[in-house]
Amino acid sequence: MASHRRPKQQSRARVTVLTTAAAAAVVLSANAANAAPSQKLTKDQVKAKVDDLYQQAEQASEKFDGAKEKQQKLQKEISTIQDNVARGQQDLNKLRDGLGSLATAQYRSGGIDPSVQLFLSSNPDDFLDKASTLDQLSAQQVDALKKIQDKQRELAQERAEAAEKLKDLSSTRTQLEQKKQEVQAKLADAQKLLNTLTAKEKQELAAQQARADRSSSQRVNLGDAPPASGRAAAAFAAAQSVLGSPYVYGASGPSSFDCSGLTSWAYAQAGVSIPRTSESQATIGTRISSINDLKVGDLVFFYGDIHHVGLYAGNGQVLHAPHTGAVVRYEAISDMPFQFGVRV
Repeated sequence: MASHRRPKQQSRARVTVLTTAAAAAVVLSANAANAAPSQKLTKDQVKAKVDDLYQQAEQASEKFDGAKEKQQKLQKEISTIQDNVARGQQDLNKLRDGLGSLATAQYRSGGIDPSVQLFLSSNPDDFLDKASTLDQLSAQQVDALKKIQDKQRELAQERAEAAEKLKDLSSTRTQLEQKKQEVQAKLADAQKLLNTLTAKEKQELAAQQARADRSSSQRVNLGDAPPASGRAAAAFAAAQSVLGSPYVYGASGPSSFDCSGLTSWAYAQAGVSIPRTSESQATIGTRISSINDLKVGDLVFFYGDIHHVGLYAGNGQVLHAPHTGAVVRYEAISDMPFQFGVRV
């Protein structure tokens, strides 16, 4: 006889779970569909984020410049020490050769004095410390031995100093590479954001940037503020001569600049050497707290960490290298958070 068993039904709990999961999936899909359009940033939002990334890149760039300057300084110091060590070794060899000649003369006359044998040892310190032996030496011999001893100590100190500076140089090179990578990462992130814009939006931003990048042929009302000094006037004139030059991080002229690269280059053209980074430039000269007291050619610093610097141009304007994608140009001081000025 055929079986008439009823088909096995799914439990109410299992049906409930499946139904709930399906409903959740539908809701999530709907939410994703609704959220997708809102994730697209507007042109102004992209510009704001890109500008922030450019500021972060400039902060890292100033640290990069500082590490680069330190590396160059250490390399010069190490080279000088190594040259001194080489010359000192030659002097030491000559002193030892002189003692060798003395030993040769004594040998020919009947044998080498034990004191002279000690002269020729690699470490005369032990012998020199023995007062009883010193009585056996002439004043000339004592003087020769002391010169060898002093030269050996001098060379040991210089070699130790060179070793420490080489260690510092290695650390500085690591920091330099880290800051370089940090700058490049910020710029890459900015480019990714720009790539999300439509062709029309990119054109609009480019036009906006072009309006900001005033070329050297365009007139800007700088008023009649006097220069801080003759050299300040010369530095400002040098900076004016490179209006329109592109901003490039780590560059200090003559065809491209970052912010502190422009100011240090400009003052160098006036015969004045100032530090390379904005942070170091902020520590020189006379500080000017009020914008109203600024004179043409004064250094002008912006942002709380002093990572940006320019030259006061008069009439509330600053001449500076702004950021990646821009050129050396005039800009209103009020466009940035002014901190203070410095009269070189």
